[in-house]
Amino acid sequence: MSRPLHRGVVGGGRLSGNIQDYLADSQMKIKTDFDKNLKTSSDQVSLSLRNPFQFLFENSSSKQDSIENGLSVSDPFTHPTSLKNRHMLTLLFLKFILVAIVIFGLTVSFLWTTSLTNASKGHTVRGYRKLQERLVSDLWDIGELSLGASRFKESEFCSTESENYVPCFNVTENLESGLTDGKEFDRRCGPMSKQNCLILAPPKYKIPHRWPTGRDVIWIDNVKITAQEVLSSGSLTKRMMMLDEDQISFSFASSMVDDNIEDYSHQIAEMIGLRNESYLVQAGVRTILDIGCGYGSLGAHLFPKQLLTMCIANYEASGSQVEIALERGLPAIVGSFTSKQLPFPSLSFDMIHSASDDVEWDKKDGVHLIEVNRVLRPGGYFVWTSPFANTPASVRDKENLKRWDFVRNIAKDLCWDLLSQQDKTVVWKKPSKKSCYASRKHGPGPLICKDGRDVESPYYHPLVACIGGTRSRRWVPIEDRPTWPSRATLSSKELAVHGVLPDDFTEDNVNWKSAVRDYWSLLSPLIFSDHPKRPGEEDPIPPYNMVRNVLDMNAHFGGFNSALLDAKKSVWVMNVVPTSGVNHLPLILDRGFVGVLHDWCEAFPTYPRTYDMVHADGLLTLETVKQSRCSTLDLFYEIDRLLRPEGWVILRDTAPLIESARVMTARLRWEARVVEIESNNDEKLLVCQKPLIRSQTNSL
Repeated sequence: MSRPLHRGVVGGGRLSGNIQDYLADSQMKIKTDFDKNLKTSSDQVSLSLRNPFQFLFENSSSKQDSIENGLSVSDPFTHPTSLKNRHMLTLLFLKFILVAIVIFGLTVSFLWTTSLTNASKGHTVRGYRKLQERLVSDLWDIGELSLGASRFKESEFCSTESENYVPCFNVTENLESGLTDGKEFDRRCGPMSKQNCLILAPPKYKIPHRWPTGRDVIWIDNVKITAQEVLSSGSLTKRMMMLDEDQISFSFASSMVDDNIEDYSHQIAEMIGLRNESYLVQAGVRTILDIGCGYGSLGAHLFPKQLLTMCIANYEASGSQVEIALERGLPAIVGSFTSKQLPFPSLSFDMIHSASDDVEWDKKDGVHLIEVNRVLRPGGYFVWTSPFANTPASVRDKENLKRWDFVRNIAKDLCWDLLSQQDKTVVWKKPSKKSCYASRKHGPGPLICKDGRDVESPYYHPLVACIGGTRSRRWVPIEDRPTWPSRATLSSKELAVHGVLPDDFTEDNVNWKSAVRDYWSLLSPLIFSDHPKRPGEEDPIPPYNMVRNVLDMNAHFGGFNSALLDAKKSVWVMNVVPTSGVNHLPLILDRGFVGVLHDWCEAFPTYPRTYDMVHADGLLTLETVKQSRCSTLDLFYEIDRLLRPEGWVILRDTAPLIESARVMTARLRWEARVVEIESNNDEKLLVCQKPLIRSQTNSL
């Protein structure tokens, strides 16, 4: 009996029709006729689907019977003793067939190679390549059946201490190594940072509320935070939250700094010279970097106004700003720029905001303000709220006055224009022209970076005390850029700066619009299971949208992000550009999206269970060709760590790589299905769903 992939109801609970029942169904199917399965597996490769997604709803790959950490999973490969002799004969037969296929393939290869002529060489080579790929696919199907349970050995679960595990950010270990003065928060990836187990959800984990409800209410057991941290969160950087039994609620009317969030954002707009925050887009603001974002209050308020706010904050073992912001469906990433540059290109954000006490702005010769200047676009705004700004109270404190004078002087050396100051909040504007830097009087202030030190897209390089970004061809004031949403479509002149042809850019956008329609046709009956979508109808309006946080592991031009927005999906996308590929991150950021550079042989800087969907197009090919430090299984372990229970994985790649990846999904306990693409015989989709498996510790 086939079982569709689906999401559970709001509030959590196990999958309707749980995994044990699902695997039991698969077991019954395998026991009926082993030889029939072999024939089905071989024939499936040649199927051409009119609807390329129709086979998603068949049974997924079978999984083994095991009991680990108190969790029972049925094993479809455990056969009765009476079938042992038949199984042995079948294995011998399969080995014979395997040898015959290999000999046949080599013979055909030799005959075809010797018969090639110059006139027909190109056509024949293409045909031979398809034969090779077909052969590889057939061998995978036969190998899966012949190897049996050994191929599908499921991965072990991590210990319960790993529920909030973030590799590369081990503060305790860094302190023991003698790192202090903020360096203990730095990202440090080594060979021991890789995981080889599956991280379980907390015992009382529940599926997050749907957007936009999830923006204002989260389950307290889904994040690591104590009741005391909730009740004491009304500090300068963390706005007041309310604890209601097993939930945390956020209200825009509660306090942030001294006023509520609406008044605070309205104040910022007025200080810039605008009527209110709704006019920020018209002033050229689209993307905002919030340093030490509290729990994402500013970003949550500004999102409906077409303003995209990226939160960045230090790793925190409990009460994490980043973890809670992501749980609310808001863009966030773990990062510290105590000693390393931020993982963004120069000239990336239209506004940078900080109401955090964690950054010592008056230390290290102002290097943190210099780094803010690097990632801020020309004409952009730096909004700073601090208790030692030039207020009557701080003036009476000589130490605070000294700190304020230092920050003000560094800002002056950076040619920032002090627009306004109200209470503890100050707004500066970065110059739109470079001429100011050359006209400065020589003094102790920072110099312009030389060619070798002005790296446009640094990847965790040490902080530099010079002014970067001035040599970039992307130096365009925000007031001269198209406003959102026109910014998402770059002109031919803008594309030329990035070395991209207009035809390639247009074709990429068209292809992704078609792909998103296909994806949603596939997922809509599952995501909106309680509100079915009929052909030709619009998607159900929020709160029926279960997908909110999307991670694109190989973002190319950001076309997937653009297509989702064009289709009016209530999502945001973290666009990741692999360090092993072509760096299109500056282009993506210039389109008004958010993203980072990342090496996928290292852990992504976020907490477990933070994304509803993980998407990757061509990543397996890229990592196979470019990398040797990590395996595909390492990559899948990391995807599993990032993905929320009942979340989705969509991989698109060459057919042989997708077939090999499908085998690995059984080890991760994912429900998976390979989907053929009718318009492209060389590529396939792998669509997976992660099950909800909770830790059994203290679950009673």
